[in-house]
Amino acid sequence: MSSYPRRILGIDPGLRITGFGIIDVAGSRLTCIASGAIHSKDGELPERLGVILQDLGEVIALYAPVEVAIEKVFVNVNPQSTLLLGQARGAAISAAVLARLPVREYTALQVKQAVVGHGKAAKEQVQEMVMRLLGLDGRPSPDAADALACAIAHAHGTQGMGGLVAGNYRRRAGRFIR
Repeated sequence: MSSYPRRILGIDPGLRITGFGIIDVAGSRLTCIASGAIHSKDGELPERLGVILQDLGEVIALYAPVEVAIEKVFVNVNPQSTLLLGQARGAAISAAVLARLPVREYTALQVKQAVVGHGKAAKEQVQEMVMRLLGLDGRPSPDAADALACAIAHAHGTQGMGGLVAGNYRRRAGRFIR
Protein backbone atom coordinates (compact mmCIF):
# COMPACT_ATOMS: atom_id res chain seq x y z
CA MET A 1 0.00 0.00 0.00
CA SER A 2 1.16 3.53 -0.73
CA SER A 3 2.63 5.60 2.08
CA TYR A 4 0.56 8.57 0.90
CA PRO A 5 -2.85 8.97 2.48
CA ARG A 6 -6.01 8.46 0.46
CA ARG A 7 -8.44 11.33 0.92
CA ILE A 8 -12.13 10.38 1.00
CA LEU A 9 -15.09 12.74 0.92
CA GLY A 10 -18.19 11.35 2.62
CA ILE A 11 -21.56 12.92 1.86
CA ASP A 12 -24.84 12.70 3.75
CA PRO A 13 -27.27 14.24 1.23
CA GLY A 14 -30.24 16.32 2.24
CA LEU A 15 -32.20 19.11 0.62
CA ARG A 16 -32.07 21.39 3.68
CA ILE A 17 -28.75 20.18 5.11
CA THR A 18 -26.08 18.19 3.25
CA GLY A 19 -23.36 16.91 5.55
CA PHE A 20 -19.79 16.45 4.36
CA GLY A 21 -16.78 14.87 5.97
CA ILE A 22 -13.25 14.44 4.70
CA ILE A 23 -10.86 11.85 6.06
CA ASP A 24 -7.38 10.70 5.17
CA VAL A 25 -6.67 6.97 5.22
CA ALA A 26 -3.04 5.90 5.53
CA GLY A 27 -2.74 2.19 6.10
CA SER A 28 -4.90 1.55 9.15
CA ARG A 29 -4.86 5.17 10.35
CA LEU A 30 -7.88 7.45 9.92
CA THR A 31 -7.54 11.22 10.23
CA CYS A 32 -10.36 13.76 10.09
CA ILE A 33 -9.42 16.63 7.79
CA ALA A 34 -12.67 18.60 7.79
CA SER A 35 -16.40 18.25 8.25
CA GLY A 36 -19.42 20.45 8.10
CA ALA A 37 -22.77 21.04 6.51
CA ILE A 38 -24.13 22.85 3.50
CA HIS A 39 -27.38 24.67 4.22
CA SER A 40 -29.67 25.42 1.30
CA LYS A 41 -32.05 28.18 2.26
CA ASP A 42 -35.76 28.03 1.61
CA GLY A 43 -36.59 28.85 -1.96
CA GLU A 44 -37.16 27.29 -5.31
CA LEU A 45 -35.88 23.75 -5.80
CA PRO A 46 -33.45 24.52 -8.67
CA GLU A 47 -31.68 27.20 -6.62
CA ARG A 48 -31.42 24.91 -3.59
CA LEU A 49 -29.95 22.14 -5.73
CA GLY A 50 -27.54 24.68 -7.21
CA VAL A 51 -26.30 25.57 -3.71
CA ILE A 52 -25.54 21.89 -3.01
CA LEU A 53 -23.76 21.47 -6.36
CA GLN A 54 -21.73 24.67 -6.06
CA ASP A 55 -20.79 24.35 -2.38
CA LEU A 56 -19.74 20.71 -2.69
CA GLY A 57 -17.72 21.72 -5.74
CA GLU A 58 -15.92 24.26 -3.56
CA VAL A 59 -15.30 21.64 -0.84
CA ILE A 60 -13.85 19.30 -3.48
CA ALA A 61 -11.63 22.04 -4.91
CA LEU A 62 -10.40 23.06 -1.46
CA TYR A 63 -9.66 19.62 0.02
CA ALA A 64 -8.88 17.58 -3.16
CA PRO A 65 -10.37 14.20 -2.24
CA VAL A 66 -9.62 11.27 -4.55
CA GLU A 67 -12.77 9.27 -3.80
CA VAL A 68 -16.35 10.02 -2.78
CA ALA A 69 -18.71 7.94 -0.66
CA ILE A 70 -22.38 8.91 -0.49
CA GLU A 71 -25.34 7.55 1.38
CA LYS A 72 -28.09 5.96 -0.73
CA VAL A 73 -31.63 7.25 -0.58
CA PHE A 74 -34.02 5.28 1.59
CA VAL A 75 -37.71 5.17 0.79
CA ASN A 76 -39.74 7.33 3.17
CA VAL A 77 -43.40 6.94 3.96
CA ASN A 78 -43.84 10.19 2.03
CA PRO A 79 -42.91 9.65 -1.65
CA GLN A 80 -42.49 13.43 -2.18
CA SER A 81 -39.79 13.54 0.52
CA THR A 82 -38.02 10.59 -1.10
CA LEU A 83 -38.09 12.33 -4.47
CA LEU A 84 -36.68 15.58 -3.05
CA LEU A 85 -33.93 13.71 -1.19
CA GLY A 86 -33.06 11.88 -4.40
CA GLN A 87 -32.71 15.19 -6.23
CA ALA A 88 -30.40 16.55 -3.51
CA ARG A 89 -28.37 13.36 -3.77
CA GLY A 90 -28.19 13.80 -7.54
CA ALA A 91 -26.78 17.30 -7.11
CA ALA A 92 -24.14 15.96 -4.69
CA ILE A 93 -23.17 13.14 -7.06
CA SER A 94 -23.00 15.64 -9.92
CA ALA A 95 -20.44 17.72 -7.99
CA ALA A 96 -18.22 14.64 -7.65
CA VAL A 97 -18.69 13.57 -11.26
CA LEU A 98 -17.87 17.07 -12.54
CA ALA A 99 -14.60 16.80 -10.58
CA ARG A 100 -14.02 13.39 -12.21
CA LEU A 101 -14.02 11.57 -8.88
CA PRO A 102 -15.15 7.96 -8.43
CA VAL A 103 -18.36 7.70 -6.39
CA ARG A 104 -19.38 4.73 -4.25
CA GLU A 105 -22.79 4.39 -2.66
CA TYR A 106 -23.67 2.91 0.73
CA THR A 107 -26.98 2.32 2.44
CA ALA A 108 -27.53 3.72 5.92
CA LEU A 109 -27.53 0.12 7.17
CA GLN A 110 -24.07 -0.51 5.63
CA VAL A 111 -22.68 2.71 7.10
CA LYS A 112 -24.00 1.98 10.60
CA GLN A 113 -22.78 -1.62 10.40
CA ALA A 114 -19.28 -0.49 9.42
CA VAL A 115 -19.00 2.21 12.08
CA VAL A 116 -21.05 0.99 15.04
CA GLY A 117 -21.26 -2.73 14.39
CA HIS A 118 -25.01 -3.00 13.83
CA GLY A 119 -27.38 -1.46 11.32
CA LYS A 120 -30.00 -0.21 13.78
CA ALA A 121 -27.69 2.21 15.61
CA ALA A 122 -29.09 5.53 16.77
CA LYS A 123 -27.66 8.82 15.47
CA GLU A 124 -26.03 9.44 18.86
CA GLN A 125 -24.20 6.10 18.64
CA VAL A 126 -22.91 6.98 15.17
CA GLN A 127 -21.74 10.37 16.43
CA GLU A 128 -19.95 8.77 19.39
CA MET A 129 -18.17 6.12 17.31
CA VAL A 130 -17.15 8.66 14.66
CA MET A 131 -15.71 10.82 17.43
CA ARG A 132 -13.79 7.84 18.87
CA LEU A 133 -12.59 6.39 15.57
CA LEU A 134 -11.26 9.74 14.38
CA GLY A 135 -9.98 10.91 17.77
CA LEU A 136 -12.12 14.05 17.74
CA ASP A 137 -12.30 16.30 20.79
CA GLY A 138 -16.07 16.70 20.51
CA ARG A 139 -19.10 15.25 18.78
CA PRO A 140 -19.61 16.41 15.21
CA SER A 141 -23.09 17.60 14.22
CA PRO A 142 -25.44 14.77 13.20
CA ASP A 143 -25.13 15.59 9.47
CA ALA A 144 -21.33 15.89 9.58
CA ALA A 145 -21.12 12.68 11.66
CA ASP A 146 -23.21 10.79 9.10
CA ALA A 147 -20.97 12.06 6.29
CA LEU A 148 -17.80 11.11 8.19
CA ALA A 149 -19.34 7.72 8.93
CA CYS A 150 -19.97 7.24 5.21
CA ALA A 151 -16.30 8.01 4.50
CA ILE A 152 -15.23 5.59 7.25
CA ALA A 153 -17.51 2.88 5.82
CA HIS A 154 -15.86 3.40 2.44
CA ALA A 155 -12.42 3.11 4.03
CA HIS A 156 -13.55 -0.14 5.71
CA GLY A 157 -15.02 -1.47 2.50
CA THR A 158 -11.95 -0.78 0.43
CA GLN A 159 -9.49 -2.18 3.00
CA GLY A 160 -11.62 -4.97 4.39
CA MET A 161 -13.03 -4.75 7.89
CA GLY A 162 -10.20 -6.83 9.32
CA GLY A 163 -7.61 -4.49 7.85
CA LEU A 164 -8.69 -1.36 9.67
CA VAL A 165 -7.55 -0.61 13.16
CA ALA A 166 -8.46 2.89 14.24
CA GLY A 167 -6.54 4.47 17.07
CA ASN A 168 -6.44 2.14 20.07
CA TYR A 169 -9.45 0.14 18.89
CA ARG A 170 -9.63 -3.32 17.44
CA ARG A 171 -12.55 -5.19 15.94
CA ARG A 172 -14.29 -8.03 17.72
CA ALA A 173 -17.57 -9.56 16.55
CA GLY A 174 -18.16 -6.66 14.15
CA ARG A 175 -17.58 -3.93 16.78
CA PHE A 176 -14.66 -1.70 17.61
CA ILE A 177 -13.44 -2.09 21.17
CA ARG A 178 -10.49 -0.87 23.23
